[in-house]
Amino acid sequence: VTEIAGAAAVVLLSLPDGDASIAVARDIAAARPRRAGVVVDTSTIGIDAARSAAAALDAAGVAYVDAPVSGGVAGAEAGTLAMMIAAEAATVELLQPMLAAIAGNRFHVGATVGQGQAMKLLNNFLSGTAMAATAEAIAFGLDHGLDMKTMLDVLNASSGQNTATSDKYPRRVLTGTYDAGFATRLIAKDVALYERRVAASGARSAVGAAVREQWRRADAALPGSDFTRIFDYVRDSRRDR
Repeated sequence: VTEIAGAAAVVLLSLPDGDASIAVARDIAAARPRRAGVVVDTSTIGIDAARSAAAALDAAGVAYVDAPVSGGVAGAEAGTLAMMIAAEAATVELLQPMLAAIAGNRFHVGATVGQGQAMKLLNNFLSGTAMAATAEAIAFGLDHGLDMKTMLDVLNASSGQNTATSDKYPRRVLTGTYDAGFATRLIAKDVALYERRVAASGARSAVGAAVREQWRRADAALPGSDFTRIFDYVRDSRRDR
């Protein structure tokens, strides 16, 4: 970290959790000599962790850009990631040429650190909900003799269509590859971050609480798994009492 901070004017982070981002932010802030003046954090770490990382860098005169991404491994390889950027407009404009190389879809969602995280958490909550709900719906159909491919074709031409039915299930579940490249533990972490933040605001989150618990159980049952394995978990456990 010290070597990178001394060589690069802009440092991009992509880390698994808030503790990692905060630790790296502190290392960059403490680096001497230091060339880094801007840190772009593409990690999904939650609002509180992003603010802690930003505070550590701000004390050293380093700008923190809250910029989580969505799109997975395929999006990263194709340069088509969606990036949700929270930073001052002038900083965003300065970074546009660099960010365009990795994120074909860039959205300036606000100027305050944490707003990028809020956007990403609500996105991943919806994604996680779709994955879990689709698993239950497909399992229901299988119980009634329906073919999975036929169900997906019907859903994708109907009001039940979502990113799980249009992408993850046809490409990763139906094929038996289960290789979306996103870990069950990470979606469980993201949904938990979302639900806890809702609770902290004093609002109710009945759906969030249910989805969080479903992913928590799936992660416990299938450690180290790809998140598309939620189908196996739901199919095999839905009749447990």
